[in-house]
Amino acid sequence: MQYEANTLENHWLPFTANRDFKQEPRLLVKGEGVYYWNHKGEKLIDGSSGLFCCAAGHARKEIAAAVGKQLLELDYGPPFQLAHPASFELARKVAALTPDGLDYVFFCNSGSEAIDTAIKIALAYHRAKGEGQRTRFVSRERAYHGVNIGGVSLSGMVRNRETFGAVMPGVVHLRHTWMPENRFQRGQPEKGAELADDLQRFVDLYGATSIAACFVEPIAGSTGVLVPPKGYLERLRKICDANGILLVFDEVICGFGRTGKAFAAQSFGVTPDIITMAKALTNGAQPMGAVAVSDRIYGTVVDHAPAQAVELFHGYTYSAHPAACAAGLAALAIYEKEGLFERAASLSTYFLDAVWSLKGIPAITDIRGYGMLAGIDLAPAEKPGARGLDATKRLFNAGLHIKFTGDAGIIAPPFVAEKSHIDQLVDLLRKVLSQY
Repeated sequence: MQYEANTLENHWLPFTANRDFKQEPRLLVKGEGVYYWNHKGEKLIDGSSGLFCCAAGHARKEIAAAVGKQLLELDYGPPFQLAHPASFELARKVAALTPDGLDYVFFCNSGSEAIDTAIKIALAYHRAKGEGQRTRFVSRERAYHGVNIGGVSLSGMVRNRETFGAVMPGVVHLRHTWMPENRFQRGQPEKGAELADDLQRFVDLYGATSIAACFVEPIAGSTGVLVPPKGYLERLRKICDANGILLVFDEVICGFGRTGKAFAAQSFGVTPDIITMAKALTNGAQPMGAVAVSDRIYGTVVDHAPAQAVELFHGYTYSAHPAACAAGLAALAIYEKEGLFERAASLSTYFLDAVWSLKGIPAITDIRGYGMLAGIDLAPAEKPGARGLDATKRLFNAGLHIKFTGDAGIIAPPFVAEKSHIDQLVDLLRKVLSQY
């Protein structure tokens, strides 16, 4: 089926060159397993699990059936002063996967909402402790923490920030962890742990008692898979502990098996105080995000409030939506039944070997990766991002979807992929990227 530009005009697409797209649209009309089909009936391999959401592949009948059943039983219930049983069950299932001691889960509707929720929880926690002066936040260059105003303030991507003057004050940024000497290193780079000492510099400059929390993605995903140097996260944890600062891991991309364990916190052996999550929580089948917090944080905030009083004045109309909870429970059941986190761990070596075989293509200036997540940098063309957009179009037309941010391509296939799918994916990358 062909679409004229005027039939697409009314939809303002997110993070998209709208005028360009509507002249040559790339529409998806079907998904199944590791594949998409476009509006021309052509089949594409999904090399980024949608947007890092669909770890179990597309069109899982178990999830669709669970959502349909839930909608016919209870389509919606107010989440304020009321609840439904599935939300408690899903919270228990999530808490069973998070690191020990992070046992309380607050539900929202996206990764962006999870970040803003975590910001507010951090502020509420310090206020409950009598340290309401802790209002400063530390983030990192090249970070992506969603698009709500708090997340944009934390993010270290200039194009996401420069249009919007009304960002939160009191946010400072660590240097990012990409270093030229670590090019083409697989897994955790050997050099760069000392970059975490930027946090100590902020403590020394602003005072420890002014800082509420430090937000980092264990692996910075959206800007091209920046894997943390060895010892880096451990050093952040130590500085936070010494200065009463909360450590928040944004695991919206890494969570639910992408690093070979349920969360990257477990893969790297560093436990934060708060974890944000979304995407694969429901296998992308329903919008949902969540924030897992330590028992200490939950207890401090809740016990500070008077009896029968609301403890946290925060929430969303669709928090713990029944259909989203049904999707989450069904997705987690699939992950467990099919051993998909373990499958991701076992497939990682083959996947990374295949991606690293692209080294030597002239247009590729760096490759990074860990688990079932890899990033490739393309040499810029006439302006930053132009080659990434061109590659997106060429790969789509060749039968492959991967996510580009600027000139960085991010590869994250579903965990149900076979080795033959990885071969197909990498062969298409080689064919298209060798044209530059």
